[in-house]
Amino acid sequence: MLQRIQTIWLILSVLCAVALFVTSQDVVIMDKFPIINISNLLLVLIGVFSILNYKNRKRQILLNNISMIINALLIGLLSYWLLNLSGGISFPEKGIEPFFPALAIICLLIANVFIRRDEKLVKSVDRLR
Repeated sequence: MLQRIQTIWLILSVLCAVALFVTSQDVVIMDKFPIINISNLLLVLIGVFSILNYKNRKRQILLNNISMIINALLIGLLSYWLLNLSGGISFPEKGIEPFFPALAIICLLIANVFIRRDEKLVKSVDRLR
């Protein structure tokens, strides 16, 4: 069922990855390897797969945990990039990039709470049969 509350939280985490992709076009951590763009693409794919995988709640929790790990690594990479910026900040949106993975982690944690609640509900109904 796609009309569950955790689907909204998962969609919000995917939107955070898309927002990070849009705002981080000028982030250069490695010269030739676009690690931020690849990780954003991976986060979007994992998020969409997690949304569509609503029948297998354990796999959905696993995919959310993998997304949280990737987001935590992104926070570290973006913080490293911000600390090594030379000169002044010329754009007002500089420094907003680590906010999106942090918000995505919060959304994924809330989604996991609701997924676990659904899992408990299904187990309690199975016991009654």
